[in-house]
Amino acid sequence: MKRRHFLLSALAASAAPMALRAEAFEVTRTDAEWRAMLTQTQYNVMRRESTEPPRSSPLNANKAEGTYHCRGCDLPLYPSWSKYESGTGWPSFYSPLPNAIATKVDNRSFQTRNELHCRRCGSHLGHIFGDGPKPTGQRHCLNGVSLVFRAA
Repeated sequence: MKRRHFLLSALAASAAPMALRAEAFEVTRTDAEWRAMLTQTQYNVMRRESTEPPRSSPLNANKAEGTYHCRGCDLPLYPSWSKYESGTGWPSFYSPLPNAIATKVDNRSFQTRNELHCRRCGSHLGHIFGDGPKPTGQRHCLNGVSLVFRAA
């Protein structure tokens, strides 16, 4: 069973997603421009839809008042009042700001999930799960490297 799991995981990893189509967004950059402004980890997460390791982002423990912005285009995405401790190791929110995010279906990892992107530049943010707190019941599980926090 372990061998089968390993082989399936290797197959899924080899089918890495292509970079987002830039022409679909208000803010566009060439691949070279994205690479110049981001670290390799940020690029992998934001442009290749990878995931940062859990508990690797200092934003996970941030409790200050303010707004979380997209690292790619500075669009305000999430207010600090919707952030909560999910216990997952990633910054989690139950509600975005209006007109801030876009979603698409993600069928990787042998399951269907809703993937989150910045609606203005297309940067990958994370995924939405249905196990969040009231009032939405949603957990927007985000990669901290995709975000910039601006204090109030």
